[in-house]
Amino acid sequence: MCSKVLFASFCLVAVAMGRPDGSHAPAGYGYDAPKHHQSYEEGRPFDYSYVVKDNYQNLDFGHKSTSDGKVVTGDYHVLLPDGRNQTVVYTADHNGYRAQVAYHGEARYPEAKPYAPASSYGAHKPTYGAPAPTYKEPTPVYGAPAPSY
Repeated sequence: MCSKVLFASFCLVAVAMGRPDGSHAPAGYGYDAPKHHQSYEEGRPFDYSYVVKDNYQNLDFGHKSTSDGKVVTGDYHVLLPDGRNQTVVYTADHNGYRAQVAYHGEARYPEAKPYAPASSYGAHKPTYGAPAPTYKEPTPVYGAPAPSY
């Protein structure tokens, strides 16, 4: 009985001595996590644009953007698969990104064709015969063995 009380006492002392600083956080490596400081650089003025137009591939898109270092304005357009042209005019500044989206043209969809299963064919019949041999039958180059007795 005495050994059980002694064992329980040691367990309580070990738990109490586990974190002498009194904190309940798990032990770390001796340093705190780094503090995150956000810093933003002043924007720089720019002006750029590009356009891609390929009638063969039916591609038409482009982008134009300008900035004075504080406010970015621009627009982009793209030819959609349904034939409409989507245009987005936007402004981005300290208040966020604001866009006005417009669609030009009428959506056109190809006429849906009813499903027709593929035609079935019979088994393939070869149009050639068996190949002719291209070699001669080998002939032995040695004579009959001589008796060894």
